[in-house]
Amino acid sequence: MSLLIVGLGNPGKEYTGTRHNTGFLAVEALAAALQEKWKLDKAAKAEVIETRYFDTKIILAKPQTYMNLSGQSVASLMTTFNVTVEDVWIVSDDVALPLGTLRIRTGGSAGGHNGLKSVIEQLGSENCVRFRLGVNEPPAKLPLENYVLQKFSKSELKTLGKVIEKTRELILKSIAEGVADTSVTA
Repeated sequence: MSLLIVGLGNPGKEYTGTRHNTGFLAVEALAAALQEKWKLDKAAKAEVIETRYFDTKIILAKPQTYMNLSGQSVASLMTTFNVTVEDVWIVSDDVALPLGTLRIRTGGSAGGHNGLKSVIEQLGSENCVRFRLGVNEPPAKLPLENYVLQKFSKSELKTLGKVIEKTRELILKSIAEGVADTSVTA
């Protein structure tokens, strides 16, 4: 069995530490726990790690296409690694959830997230697993597109670290035991 675990985000130093790159942060924490290093797959337009956890082949990926085109990279990776939609796990930010909250769901809509929308459009299916990390709603009068590109405040970073760690734990648990729809607070 193979799993494709994709953290959504935007490439480039200017986006490091922004709310929209929460998916990158989570898969980077997973890579560190597995003691693996990223390699650029130019054809798939993604940074990739291939490894094993228990009896499962794991492909970690960070698309380098920018958020709104993430689906192109995911579709290419699926073809390269012969993975089904049900074996694709997407890790992303979610402005509808409070910071510190993680929601795991099998299937469902994009919920207004352009990266997930791109993935669903490219795959032609909503049946991938989602690990959605809350980043809070934007303050009144701040456009969503500006808010998700902001960096976390120092006070938010402690909570973010806890939810990233919880996400890493639950991804590893889900690989070993199977995915269960749930919401947790770190």
